[in-house]
Amino acid sequence: MREHFAQQALAQLPKILTQLDRNPHSPTYGCFDRNFWHYKIIDFPSGMSQEFVYPLALAYSLDIPDNPYYQKPILREWGEAALIYMLTSAHRDGSCDDYFPFERAGGATAFSLLAGLESYKLLQLDNYKVLKFFEKRADWLSHHNESGQLTNHQALIVLCLELASGLLQQPSKWARAKSRRLERVLDWQSEEGWFKEYEGCDPGYHTLTIWCLARLQQVRSQPDERLREALTRAVQLAGQFVHPDGTFAGEYGSRNTYNFFPHGFELVGQWMPSALSINDRFLQGLANGLGPCYADDHIVGHHTWNYLLAWRDFVGDRPPLPPRRVGRTYLEEAQILIDRRTSLPPLPEGSDPDALPIDAKKPQEATVELYIALNKGGTFKLFRDGQLVASDTQISLTVKSGRKLKNAVGHLVGDYDTDIEVHEMTVMGNLGWAKQQQMTPFKLIVLRVVMLSFGRFFPNLIRRILQGMLITGKKPAPYQLKRQFSWENGQWVVTDEITGSSWRDVVSAGIGWDQTSIYVVMSRTFSLNQLRSWIDLTAAIEQLPDRAPLRLERKL
Repeated sequence: MREHFAQQALAQLPKILTQLDRNPHSPTYGCFDRNFWHYKIIDFPSGMSQEFVYPLALAYSLDIPDNPYYQKPILREWGEAALIYMLTSAHRDGSCDDYFPFERAGGATAFSLLAGLESYKLLQLDNYKVLKFFEKRADWLSHHNESGQLTNHQALIVLCLELASGLLQQPSKWARAKSRRLERVLDWQSEEGWFKEYEGCDPGYHTLTIWCLARLQQVRSQPDERLREALTRAVQLAGQFVHPDGTFAGEYGSRNTYNFFPHGFELVGQWMPSALSINDRFLQGLANGLGPCYADDHIVGHHTWNYLLAWRDFVGDRPPLPPRRVGRTYLEEAQILIDRRTSLPPLPEGSDPDALPIDAKKPQEATVELYIALNKGGTFKLFRDGQLVASDTQISLTVKSGRKLKNAVGHLVGDYDTDIEVHEMTVMGNLGWAKQQQMTPFKLIVLRVVMLSFGRFFPNLIRRILQGMLITGKKPAPYQLKRQFSWENGQWVVTDEITGSSWRDVVSAGIGWDQTSIYVVMSRTFSLNQLRSWIDLTAAIEQLPDRAPLRLERKL
């Protein structure tokens, strides 16, 4: 099973190398942003793209079976060129941009520094200018504070500072900054075990924070008992989000991701063997082709290097997979409910048990697993006997507003009224207007003018404004939802009721399997489980008189 990590990662190397300017006579030699150096459709290179040097360096250094990149001298040359371009394309203070000029993006700066520090060692380079650049970039990160609560970024910065102090042989440098950042990370961990990501718990980014802290624990000379305790709680929680088919997380998280960073579980598994079962279950899904696709031009690097690290540090002596536990886990602060129970499947409706074939009279007991985001209108995933039965991201309405169409959805994070019983759960609240801002030539020109003038001095203010427009907050729409889950005859019955003052402006209505409406870099990835059609409710809406509720009942 270990080889699936390597195979998945090495399959991305041709794409990653295609992103790289490999011409040593080019002024952009070493740049991984193909949109900038080749297509010339953007006016600055994304600093995040230089993170792609890390999987390149790992492929060069790891003796993986059938690895055509192992110890190829040209990869070492390209790797050093990438680090030099990271230096020359950075701002004077060591930071870099990601989405717009003079952004000085904390995430892109940290991820690319991590890649640079680790790649420098893997490629066994000797370049004084690059080392001085690493120090400057780490200096900038040590005092930079970005808007929004993204625990994975804070943990990543602590790790970068630790790695930089080790590589530069300055163990006491950034000590105060590391301590302050780590305190913030630990403060942002809920008592339930999860780490804050914008408006709540996102299991996908949770695994990235686990990796950062596990790697930090690994490189530190002295073990930190607080880190160990935080990792124990975080890993125990992460195990709750591995689905029976081997997939992980999804739209019921605060950031809608299917992220899974396995290396942290291998590191923790060295002293907490139960962590290894999380990777073993995920590998089963990966082997069956159910892993999400992250092979786009901007995010292909993250999982590639983490999969390679998981292969490198794979723990050989692994405990057998424990049986999946039956019972309920209610994360009250995260507003996520996980219900696992067994039942006999219901007989066909209207059937006479005495008239059924003998085999049908003795049905096998089924395992039913339900994952609900109570703070997202009852968005849920439902599995029966290890197979995905439903992935539901609540009602979605296309509404005419003057000459424009707006989208009212039931899956935005917000305050909902909930009632939770053993065999029945109810969620009630308002739909919200989906965030559908798109760039236009005029908006891009305005953004460039702002950033080339006073905006360059206030990048965090611009970032905060864009976060409010694209990610956080919910503007209520004039429609109300009520979703009820009832356990009846060995199956879940989901009853939806949508009300509004008028249906006249509703153009279409439906329920999607994977619909999301906020901007998150790592969301909206494809997986085979998404090959399902929406439930189209447009015809039902068209037949309703004003103020009459739309009702839908499903037995799952």
